Amino acid sequence: MPEGDTVRQAARRLHDALAGKVLTRSDLRVPKFATSDLTGRAVLDVTARGKHLLTRVEGGLTLHSHLRMDGAWKVYANGQRWTGGPEHQIRAVLGTHDRTAVGYRLPVLELLRTGEEQRAVGHLGPDLLGPDWDPEQALANLLADPARALGEALLDQRNLAGIGNVFKSELCFLLGATPWLPVGTLPADRAAKLPALAKKLLEANRDRPNRNTTGRRGQDLFVYGRAFRPCLRCGAPIRVADQGDGSRERPTYWCPVCQTGPAPAPGSPPTRLARPGTRPGSGPRTAR
Repeated sequence: MPEGDTVRQAARRLHDALAGKVLTRSDLRVPKFATSDLTGRAVLDVTARGKHLLTRVEGGLTLHSHLRMDGAWKVYANGQRWTGGPEHQIRAVLGTHDRTAVGYRLPVLELLRTGEEQRAVGHLGPDLLGPDWDPEQALANLLADPARALGEALLDQRNLAGIGNVFKSELCFLLGATPWLPVGTLPADRAAKLPALAKKLLEANRDRPNRNTTGRRGQDLFVYGRAFRPCLRCGAPIRVADQGDGSRERPTYWCPVCQTGPAPAPGSPPTRLARPGTRPGSGPRTAR
């Protein structure tokens, strides 16, 4: 699941493959930009902003993409077989003399003037892995709506940029609070350490092929994807339920013993139980 750490990895792979090279192939497979041609332009850099990717090319243009839940950028040597999915899922192809970057299942793909990048990413809060990181501002953003559920506030990229569903669940566990706890009622000592803890989690995983929040080998995550399994701290069965703002519900995992605060009753709507034995969000990650 692409979050700030994996998007940063994707940006680095794209930058290493394309930056400083002239594009010999350009194919944007979205109706609005299908006739746009970037061939002959050099790629200047590829950078991440929160969970957004910005590929800047000569002539003052930026290709903006967002991976959301299952988008991916894959890089192949020329002549190598593309394996990221069926042909109809390809949304972008950028090729140089020796590498080809292929964007699969990209829900957001647009070409804009580099000077207008703020139109795409200007709404984002401080980037946990970016040069603009400001822990005080991030905390102020989170606490601006004290009645909002902690999990929802963490996912709102306007508060701080880079946290997705996996880190949301893991961060709430480490804070000892359920994702449904109103953020304004988070004890002051825990609220104070929230920004630093969030940054620590993402920084620790920015270069890892396998996401890990526990520091244990073979037990990568505390709660995410571990429904019905025993909590690594207390042994109680991990629970899962949907959480969202009404527009989109996401599976959210927590320990009913280690985390205090409100939570859906077992089995009550909108609880959605994962199949025993599944571990969404774990395992090797690709350039998604």
